[in-house]
Amino acid sequence: MKRMLRFILISMLVSGITAGMAFANGSPEKSPAPKSKGNVELVYVQWARAVAITNVAGVILQDLGYTVKTNSVANAAMWASVASGDADALLCAWLPNTHKELYAKYRNDVVDVGHNYNGAKLGLVVPSYVPYNTIAELSAHAAQFDNKIIGIDPGAGEMIETEKAVKNNVEGLGKFKVVEGSGPAMTAALGAAIKDKQPIVVTGWKPHWMFGRWDLKILKDNAGIYGSAEHIDTIVTKDLQQKKPGVYKFLANFDWTKFDLGSVLVANKNGLDPHASAEQFVNKNKAKINSMLPAGMQI
Repeated sequence: MKRMLRFILISMLVSGITAGMAFANGSPEKSPAPKSKGNVELVYVQWARAVAITNVAGVILQDLGYTVKTNSVANAAMWASVASGDADALLCAWLPNTHKELYAKYRNDVVDVGHNYNGAKLGLVVPSYVPYNTIAELSAHAAQFDNKIIGIDPGAGEMIETEKAVKNNVEGLGKFKVVEGSGPAMTAALGAAIKDKQPIVVTGWKPHWMFGRWDLKILKDNAGIYGSAEHIDTIVTKDLQQKKPGVYKFLANFDWTKFDLGSVLVANKNGLDPHASAEQFVNKNKAKINSMLPAGMQI
């Protein structure tokens, strides 16, 4: 009997030591993390919706099992990287006008898999308190704006069209100088001017959070400098369907036009990290996302 008790005690002691070692090494033991389905790189420019949709797409792809990198680059570099295959996709191609030159340059090396937004519009934007409604009226009072149009990053379609119009004095815009910058720099200048109710004109576009925050208007473009309303498309590298069929299947079939990304735009503007706001959005809309994913895909 004593031998039996001693055996039981020794067994319990050994079991306790083994368990203690397991916990000391970070146990209880867990199943290994699932293996990544592969790497995906999405590129974008620092335009509000581009930041939002790219990060949301990145989170969905992560939840589908991919290792995702989102990379903010200049406009021309964004197109070049997808065309060369260094990046897999961009979700912010404004067509047929804004990015027409870049699309014409790279169209043989990329694939347009469809619209992710309809009814996009760009042009010259002023606060509603500015008493002019057309570009011609603006030009007649250029001095009130210090003869400056506050722009965004060089190479953006609206910058190219604005600079052409200034160079050719379309609608009297030859009086202006286009100030290069970035999306955030433009909105910072706009916000500062509105705070003091000063006249300002910027290159702008819809969709953009600034139209929700401030009372703005796009000046009437009688000369058609910026063309008609556009669509925003998803562009992928030419061999994506062969090399990464799952990624292609998602990007080509997910209908972004049924999603309102407004809450992501607001969260980003309020200072939340874009990846964190994308995660919140995806978690909140998981059921809807799953219902819209191609057959065989679930997050």
